[in-house]
Amino acid sequence: MLPFFATCPKGLESLLTDELHNLGATELQETVAGVAFKGELATAYRACMWSRLASRIMLQLADFTMRDDMDLYLGAANIEWERHIQEGQTFAVDFSGGNNAITNTQYGALKIKDAIVDRLSKRRGERPSVDKRAPDIRILAHLKRNQLSITLDLSGPALHQRGYRQQAGEAPLKENLAAAILLRSGWDKGSPLVDPMCGSGTLLIEAALMAADQAPGLLRPRFGFMAWSGHDAGLWQSVKAEATVRATRGLKQAEPVLFGFDQDQRVLAFARDNAEAAGVAHLVQFREGTVGSLENPGGQAGWLISNPPYGERLSDFPSLLGLHQLLGEKLRAEFKGWQVSLISSSPELLSCLRLRHEKSYRLFNGALACELRNYRIAEDARAARPVAEDFANRLAKNVKALEKWARSEQIDCYRLYDADLPEYNAAIDRYRDHLVIQEYAAPKTIPEHKARARFFDLVQTAMAVTGVPGDKVVLKVRARQKGKEQYEKLDRREQWMEVQEHDACLLVNLYDYLDTGLFLDHRPIRKRLGELARGKDVLNLFAYTGTATVHAGLGGARSTTTVDMSRTYLAWAERNMQLNGLRGREHQFIQADCLSWLTKSGGDYDLIFVDPPTFSNSKRMEDSFDVQRDHIELLHLLSKRLRPGGLLIFSNNKRNFKMDMDALVELGLNATNISKDTLPRDFARNPQIHNCWEVRWSRPHE
Repeated sequence: MLPFFATCPKGLESLLTDELHNLGATELQETVAGVAFKGELATAYRACMWSRLASRIMLQLADFTMRDDMDLYLGAANIEWERHIQEGQTFAVDFSGGNNAITNTQYGALKIKDAIVDRLSKRRGERPSVDKRAPDIRILAHLKRNQLSITLDLSGPALHQRGYRQQAGEAPLKENLAAAILLRSGWDKGSPLVDPMCGSGTLLIEAALMAADQAPGLLRPRFGFMAWSGHDAGLWQSVKAEATVRATRGLKQAEPVLFGFDQDQRVLAFARDNAEAAGVAHLVQFREGTVGSLENPGGQAGWLISNPPYGERLSDFPSLLGLHQLLGEKLRAEFKGWQVSLISSSPELLSCLRLRHEKSYRLFNGALACELRNYRIAEDARAARPVAEDFANRLAKNVKALEKWARSEQIDCYRLYDADLPEYNAAIDRYRDHLVIQEYAAPKTIPEHKARARFFDLVQTAMAVTGVPGDKVVLKVRARQKGKEQYEKLDRREQWMEVQEHDACLLVNLYDYLDTGLFLDHRPIRKRLGELARGKDVLNLFAYTGTATVHAGLGGARSTTTVDMSRTYLAWAERNMQLNGLRGREHQFIQADCLSWLTKSGGDYDLIFVDPPTFSNSKRMEDSFDVQRDHIELLHLLSKRLRPGGLLIFSNNKRNFKMDMDALVELGLNATNISKDTLPRDFARNPQIHNCWEVRWSRPHE
């Protein structure tokens, strides 16, 4: 009886224990990501051949207390390496873990390597060679606290590498995890099995191997024990012969009741090639198809098991929400009476199925924690009730009220919803056939998981009410932006969209930045500028993407000057102008710190528009700019550029902003609050979205 250790992905330990027991192992002891056991050499060979769950099978050579590097060296040197490594063979040492004495795994591996080399050199008179890439013998050492375990790898390449995978799609399941999913699902090998998003076919091929009683290791050309001095070739041949006979019989008797669907022809070709290499192509039918076209492939009820995509980026979620919502509808409509098992790293996505699961298991896909949920689709399953009915009704009402108005105004972009209901705390903007959904931070009294679930419900419902598919929904999280943060990229798609706003055509980018390039609440202000600009010299300060300049130019401005500190946004502004045929020397673009530019530049203007940030870093004014604190100084600087009879439109988005009227009087200026007049219809519920002022000379300009 020899001591062995089998490793596996976390979450599979109990399954692996049962499997090893059935293969003849005794004295089984589970630990995290592995199982220790005892058995004859034949037991280890059967485990290498038949284990569908293990990652490696290892022979335990030593287990001792290690307090310092000398303990490590002496303990390793005490192992009879001459019994395991033949003359002329290469070896390598992999070391994991650590304690206070060994904090560097490379150093730990080096000490064991030195011990092996010194012992074999002393006994044989020749120094063995190390080959880290393709050694004949691989030694594995693991240190936990002060206990060191040294093992010899009998597997060679990890056991999940069955030998049939020719090619794979994106993020394929490891074969042993696929096998675990099948076992946890309770799949009956004689029942139909459907994978509606099969990718390169791993789940179905593993199921076919199970149904055909084919050992997962039968196709592997090499195992680590084959170069080991203790290898018994005759014993191994008997294990392999038994597996060959069982597979030959099983492949003939198995019924073809496995169905795989995927919308990607390329990965379906991978799946067919993989199934052919595994010898089970006749047992699996692969068909091109989307979840939307999914149908029950025939007669009796069975199992639907899948690994649907679960993207980790926020931008992936709208499409995934729509996919899971559609899958839930298909399951209720087409798969009544079926068992369903789905694995995901996102419980929220699984909740979008609107199904109650019977069991769940915690598994790991690599380092990614996942949940496998088992469902039974009732025979009388009906369509799920709408999610977030109150929100759905409010959004539908808003859509009906605003769509006709937007068309009549020639507006492609407008706000549909702005936290109308406190429990659904987000803003939803339409950009032609796209939605931009911006999540606001939930109150601290709301648990994070509850706020996240509500947001997912909101996104699902918004897609259902508007009919906008997930690939045209953009999710963003609003947060206060300081200094240069407002200019930093979120993504790098460079996807541009031309949108109409009254007479102007403007460029927006829905993905790459927190803002899209168009402040929707300023739409009436921009229109007002266009109506006032004819024959005037216009200055647009803190210009962002120059949309106000475009309206002024289209309104017949004699000249425009556009100033912003961001080179990126200034180039965007120039593109907006060119898109509307506004070119020439009369249209100037200046990249500069706006406040510094005001103190150094010359030039007077008939019409000035300024929309400063609420807060920003600046080289002037105590190293920062605060619109409440510094607005008078800003207006003072601007007044020096305002011609007699000229108009300055001052806007900002600070809630509860208060204009210092007394200070304005001292400057000879008079301000009129036009905030209500510049509040667009789609922002009627949020009168504090911005405040806007017309500023003029109250006395003759000196």
